[in-house]
Amino acid sequence: MPAPLIAPTLTDGVVTLRAHRADDALRVVEQARDPESIAWTMVPTPYDESDAEEFALRVLPQGWVDGSEWAFAVELEGRYAGTVSLRNEGVGRAEIAFGSHPDVRGTGAIERGCRLLVGWGFAELELETIVWRAFTGNWASRKLAWRLGFTQEGTLRGYLPQREGARRDAWVGTLLKQDPREPRTTWLDVPVIEGDGFRLRPVRDDDAPRIQEGTAEPETAHWLGHKPAPYTMDDARAYVERRREHAASGQAVTWTIADGEDDRILGTVLWFDWTPGVDCEVGYWTHPDARGRGLATRSTRLVVSHIFDSLGVKRVKLAAAVENAASRHVAENVGFRLYGIERYGAQVRDDWVDMALYDVTASEWAAGERSRANPAASTANPASDSTAPIASGER
Repeated sequence: MPAPLIAPTLTDGVVTLRAHRADDALRVVEQARDPESIAWTMVPTPYDESDAEEFALRVLPQGWVDGSEWAFAVELEGRYAGTVSLRNEGVGRAEIAFGSHPDVRGTGAIERGCRLLVGWGFAELELETIVWRAFTGNWASRKLAWRLGFTQEGTLRGYLPQREGARRDAWVGTLLKQDPREPRTTWLDVPVIEGDGFRLRPVRDDDAPRIQEGTAEPETAHWLGHKPAPYTMDDARAYVERRREHAASGQAVTWTIADGEDDRILGTVLWFDWTPGVDCEVGYWTHPDARGRGLATRSTRLVVSHIFDSLGVKRVKLAAAVENAASRHVAENVGFRLYGIERYGAQVRDDWVDMALYDVTASEWAAGERSRANPAASTANPASDSTAPIASGER
């Protein structure tokens, strides 16, 4: 590594990287006291202006002197916006760290600062590898690293310390000097789609209690035989996190079917098993107290339309246990056609049963096959979208 350095000033015309100053202290305190900072960093609590002065005017400058860390204040519109740094790990390696003041989140300021930092580190520090680590669940940090071109390498169990001697699981990623500074994988968006009396939106943490309640219902649990039994709140929370992981890794998109008035979860609908340019599969599940409203039919129809409009696939698949009449009627009302039976293809509670295989092609959908799924009929027919358990392909 080079000899001790003095922090240079870097800018892209929008943000500036510079040495920390005394007048940054109040905004450093605001950042450190923010709930998101407390949750996802090792910042001390409580935190006051003397802590900020120690951090910004003594600890970080010392890192430049001894070569242990090269930290910059990010300035946006003349004010402190956050801190970005490279922590020396020796032999051409460094760890990236970044944190933002709450009022600049969503502006792209910290991403801009990290791009300046990474470019400077590879060019001036002669780094070959930069590593990124974050507590698992810190999706904002992971998405910023993804935008910068970091490759998600995996999870380090019980690795990162936090407070009071605790250690937490950590994601880890790497960026090599020769890597492009852009995403290398697909991160799928979960758009809000408005329906008649309901909306499809991303799954949230506060959906977990009703996910647990509905999935644990005995009849629903029978058809969702791959789910844990008993199905606990921890299982529901893990389900919510997997929805985010599936989107972040380009595997699947899951929507909450949410009530149009109070936004409570009434079920979920998703697509998964995507082969680009060829096909994907849809699945659905509804909460027991939401049945009889045609929600599975209407939400699945919206998702199939979205799939054909956005993914460019040739067909969409759907599968349901042969004896799950309610789920099969939803599939048929949406416009899917039965094309086969896979013997022992569906896992129900404590058994494997035959699975009905459905699909609809893009040309069939465009030609009006969805007219087979008359919304009035789907809500009026108790066999189609009724109080019977509805679950198909839910992962």
